[in-house]
This record gives sequence, C-alpha cells and structure tokens, in this order.
Amino acid sequence: MVKEQHTPDIQEQAEMPAGEPRAEKEGVTPAAAGESPADQAAAGPDSPEQLTALLEDARSKADEHWNALLRARAEIENLNRRHAREMENAHKFALDGFVRELLQVRDSLELGHDAALDAKADVEKLREGTELTLKLLTDVMNKFGVQQISPMGEPFNPELHQAMTTQPRDDVPPNTVVAVVQKGYLLNGRLVRPALVMVSAAAG
Repeated sequence: MVKEQHTPDIQEQAEMPAGEPRAEKEGVTPAAAGESPADQAAAGPDSPEQLTALLEDARSKADEHWNALLRARAEIENLNRRHAREMENAHKFALDGFVRELLQVRDSLELGHDAALDAKADVEKLREGTELTLKLLTDVMNKFGVQQISPMGEPFNPELHQAMTTQPRDDVPPNTVVAVVQKGYLLNGRLVRPALVMVSAAAG
C-alpha cells in the first residue's frame, strides 16, 4: 500500500518564519555553508597580517623622514660653515680693493721721490708730479666713499668742524671759517675726522 505524502496545508505554511533561510529549514548549519566565525574575524580589517603591513609601512616612512632630517641638518651645517668662512674672509680682505687702488698712489710717490733725488731735477716737474699724485689719491678715496672736508669760507658747523681759535674779522660774517688748519674726512657720510679750523668773530 502506498503511503500518502504529507503536504503542509495553508495554515502550517503561514506559521513558518518568513525570513528564515531555507538552508536552516533544511538542517544546513552556517559552518557547513561557508567560513567559520573565527575565519571571518581573522580576515577582518584588524587581522595580524594587515597590522604587520601597516607597521612596516609606518616604519618605512619613519626611516625616510629620519634620513630627510639628517640630510637637512647636514646641509644646514654646511651652510653655517660656508657662511663662517665667508665672514672671516670678508673681515680679512675687506680692504683688498682699496689696497689695490692705493698701490698705484704709492708707485707714483716713489717715482716722484726718486726724481727729487736727482740734483738736476726740475722743481716745476716735481710739483706737477706731486699734484697728479694728490689727484690720483683723491680719486681713489672718492671711489671708496672717503670725502674730504675743506670748509674754507663756509659757516662754522660744529658737527663737522672743530674750532681751534677765533679771529676778529670785519670783512666776513661772524662764525665763518677763515682758515683750515687740517682738513677733515667723511667715510660714506660718517665723520672720520673733523676739520680743524679758525673761525671769525665780530671785530671789536
């Protein structure tokens, strides 16, 4: 005799959970369907393999930054040493250009001195040579910012002149430079030596 198959009626089908997987209804466990929970956790974002990779990457970047810092420090030290050498050379050879220009003045003076030793020397030529040498020296001084102060006939300026004495004069206004005992000099506008002068005073 053939057994009749049991078919769930409509009421039994309604009592079954709507969202239940068919595998569970048929008796299939999650472990049989795929990976275990432990395997799923091992493959997650915080797995040891990924943490090791992140650590190695961070260590590599740290090494790169450290090497870059060492190179930058070495460059700064080289710049400091080069700057120190340049400053030392600047202090030692600051007058190099001035000395080069001054040598020609000395050469001219030596030539004039040798010419003056000759008993038959022409005084007029010696005077002319001396004037040329003085002009050469003035040009060299002006080239390097040395300005002469020769205030003959100018009003007395206590910032640039030093009065040695006064002289009663009625032909010039009072406090006028009537004689220059020693010329003064400026270096790039700064007073190096004041001019020593005689100043007029009111007559009587």
